[in-house]
Amino acid sequence: MQPIFVTTMNNVFLLLGSNLGERQLLLQTAINKIAERIGNVEQTSAVYETQSWGRTDEPDYLNQVVLVKTELPANNVLTEILGIETDLGRKRYEKWGSRLIDIDILFYNQDIINQDKLQVPHPELHKRRFTLEPLSELAADMIHPVLNKTVSDLRKELADDLIVKKL
Repeated sequence: MQPIFVTTMNNVFLLLGSNLGERQLLLQTAINKIAERIGNVEQTSAVYETQSWGRTDEPDYLNQVVLVKTELPANNVLTEILGIETDLGRKRYEKWGSRLIDIDILFYNQDIINQDKLQVPHPELHKRRFTLEPLSELAADMIHPVLNKTVSDLRKELADDLIVKKL
């Protein structure tokens, strides 16, 4: 009798952002690379145009959230997204500076991860309209495992008043 191998599929929500270059093309290219290197892209939110957060003198961003099903552990997902960012020309000069592409892990299942280079859920997601608007399209009823509130409730409680509009 052959052994049965059960693989666990992990649900990972990623936030994509771009405010330089061909922004929509960069988002789509990032999604294609995520599908190649991380796992099956199950859902994508609409694309949103967002005022720059943290540095108001920067160009507007395009943001999008994707749900990926993957067998990869969280640290490997991080390694892959950093590689995708590099492949697409990302340079890390300054915090909150303009960028061709940015990919953040918002949720990895319902896991809570506090490591030096990886914090999940993303520690700022509940403060950012540009994250919660597209995330609520895909996971409005998902409960934040630290704050014990739904994504929809977090969105309603936001103090962030940056303009975020669906394209």
